Amino acid sequence: MRIGVAVIDTGIFYHRDFGGRIAAFVDYVNGRRQPYDDSGHGTHVSGIIAGSGEASDGRYKGVAPQAALVGVKVLDNAGNGRIETVVKGLDWVRAHQEWYNIRVVNISFGTTGQKEKDNEYKLIEAVERLWESGMVVVAAAGNSGPHRSSVTAPGSSKKIITVGAFDDSTYPGKSHSSVRYFSGRGPTKECVVKPEVVVTGANIIACSNHNNAYSMKSGTSMAAPIVSGAVARLLGEQPELTPKQVKLRMRRCCKKINVPDNQQGWGMLDVVKFVTAAYL
Repeated sequence: MRIGVAVIDTGIFYHRDFGGRIAAFVDYVNGRRQPYDDSGHGTHVSGIIAGSGEASDGRYKGVAPQAALVGVKVLDNAGNGRIETVVKGLDWVRAHQEWYNIRVVNISFGTTGQKEKDNEYKLIEAVERLWESGMVVVAAAGNSGPHRSSVTAPGSSKKIITVGAFDDSTYPGKSHSSVRYFSGRGPTKECVVKPEVVVTGANIIACSNHNNAYSMKSGTSMAAPIVSGAVARLLGEQPELTPKQVKLRMRRCCKKINVPDNQQGWGMLDVVKFVTAAYL
């Protein structure tokens, strides 16, 4: 059975690169039954995880092209949402974990604004329930850097794997101006080192929500699915691994690089070593 990856995001578009691997879709924003993505963000994230590259003759292929995708729409067409909606989506994933063999959960967003921060513990509790149920939860560190303690929830959870971007010297914001050093970094309020790992997050090309085309995006939202794809690929070969074992293996496959310690955590993940090394 294919490894299932739940993408908690803006939805998923029927892109050619996904073939028949969209295993399920649930919409907590508009209540629609068929997969769609009125933003494109969730489709891009899904492409990084599991796109086959078919529409580009293999040029833009995801990390785990054999994985099944479960689209959970909790964000609207502008990428906005509420914590209670996200929690409903996460609880749905937990309830359907065995049905779709969901082993990985990708969350490429985080809380912003004080109103949501007041309730972020509910979000953290929800992702930790998934972790305790046997799913590897991977979250983006957020794009609120470079100041300390800028990792957004649920990436601030001490249990899950939080991913930052190492190549964050520029980031095109909505105003089309450049924001330098965007990747969120720790420590958390509980003095936990975050993010655990960093990978590339700049100018990533993956599936778009238009006519089986591709788009380029930057941010920790693009870094997290690289790690989610790597985890899905690893579990396809070693399905017996627990979330804790995956996390420990990941730590052994990182190397320190020339970015601030509170940005990189354990360091840059060597994806090839993580996925293929026989003895770790």
